[in-house]
Amino acid sequence: MRTIGLIGGLSWQSSAVYYRLLNQEIERRLGGLHSATTVMTSVDFDRLTTLQRDEDWDEVGRVLSAAARSTEAAGADFLLMCTTAFHRVAEQVEASVDIPFLHLGDVVAQACLDHKLRSVAFLGTSFAMGRDFFRDRIASHGLEVLVPDVEHHGTIDRIIYDELVHGRVNDASRKTVVGIIDGLWDAGAEGVILGCTELEELIHQADVDLPVFPCTTLHVEAAISAALA
Repeated sequence: MRTIGLIGGLSWQSSAVYYRLLNQEIERRLGGLHSATTVMTSVDFDRLTTLQRDEDWDEVGRVLSAAARSTEAAGADFLLMCTTAFHRVAEQVEASVDIPFLHLGDVVAQACLDHKLRSVAFLGTSFAMGRDFFRDRIASHGLEVLVPDVEHHGTIDRIIYDELVHGRVNDASRKTVVGIIDGLWDAGAEGVILGCTELEELIHQADVDLPVFPCTTLHVEAAISAALA
């Protein structure tokens, strides 16, 4: 089994989900007492969100590249970042190491293509929805990517940062997000990408009629396939 390298702490709740899912998937595939072989370097989420807010992407890249090198030095055979928003500096991080980098956008786009979709909705933080870096990566695979109207971005941010990041899952917030997804369905979306780990704690396939593509779950499944290849 190859060693999976993880850059975590973005947030720590997201990292915990990645760790849990990686080990559950290994157990599902191999049975017995098997668990995933992993190395994680965890960074300070508060520092990174401050740098993000200040648009200091050079420093974000330096911090995450240093974390990537530490993960590689600790024995990782390939690398994942446990985040969507900070894929903004994915190319810089990838260039800082000699091991393969498993880009979340490529993994999710392939899953959508496997379902023969042409148009997908993307939900995440307002930063990820409002910038091109992640949407363009998905679109580069030939998919149309729809995001909620700007008026909904603050609502989704509030749900993520005020509730889900702190482990609070509210039915009223679920209803709100489902309503936003239904609006994107009306706009032509054939599926919905949950582009934030915490959203996967709120929205499940049973909640919506569109096919749901949970980024973290798909990332984990791809990582396990790579580890066992």
